[in-house]
Amino acid sequence: MTSNLKQFTTRAFARPGVKKAYDDLGEEFAFLDEVLKARTEAGLTQAEVAARVGTTQSAIARLESAQPRHSPSIATLQRYAKALGYRVRIRFVKDDQRLTTRSSGRTAANTAVRRSA
Repeated sequence: MTSNLKQFTTRAFARPGVKKAYDDLGEEFAFLDEVLKARTEAGLTQAEVAARVGTTQSAIARLESAQPRHSPSIATLQRYAKALGYRVRIRFVKDDQRLTTRSSGRTAANTAVRRSA
């Protein structure tokens, strides 16, 4: 299995634009890993989290997915985190590789959401 995945990855990354597209999603996937890790550490199923949050299991599944058309609000993330015994911390982390200058001379920063105990 691992060699098949390795072969697939090698072939896919050889295609123009695939590696860049994959790298561009890195922060999103890191965030989703944190979300899933928190739920796993809490020992809860999606249905159990949904009951604590007051929503449906399918809504929790959407929150935990990489669906590009779903972007949960900060309030939703806070309710989800609270149900797991966590809180949400949002920080701006300077990314020296992606600085963009606006006409006012300010630089854009990336947002990183991290779970905290």
